[in-house]
Amino acid sequence: MSTRFEPPLAVTHLVRDACLCLHVQRAARALARRFDEVFRPLGLTHGQFSLLMSLNRPEPPTIGSVAALLAMDRTTLTAALKPLERRELVKVSIDKEDRRSRRLTITTAGRRLLGRAVPLWKQAHAEAEQLIPRGNADDLRAALRALS
Repeated sequence: MSTRFEPPLAVTHLVRDACLCLHVQRAARALARRFDEVFRPLGLTHGQFSLLMSLNRPEPPTIGSVAALLAMDRTTLTAALKPLERRELVKVSIDKEDRRSRRLTITTAGRRLLGRAVPLWKQAHAEAEQLIPRGNADDLRAALRALS
């Protein structure tokens, strides 16, 4: 005979009110919608902006290092790169030192698009920070880094 546990409504309310995962997911979705709307005129999503920004460095990074930075698995990152490659914003090439590895390069067109996106990001980011109670964005960032 199995005993089934059915959580009482009080537990549902506890999870609704206290679950860090739920609250972070809700906030992430709301922020994602906000930034997607800001980047829509450029044909970018917030994820594509972050991905392009992660490539804005002197040397082309490997897929693995970008995946780690963005907390994505390599398969998801590879799929996310496809539309950026089709738009010729990103180039994927074989690593000269390790032919099994791939390097990611932001193209000139990608850099130009990022140049147009950064002012939009700055404005939307400043507005989002103003929504944080007591203007404590630095503490929030530190707490989120601790969780990741």
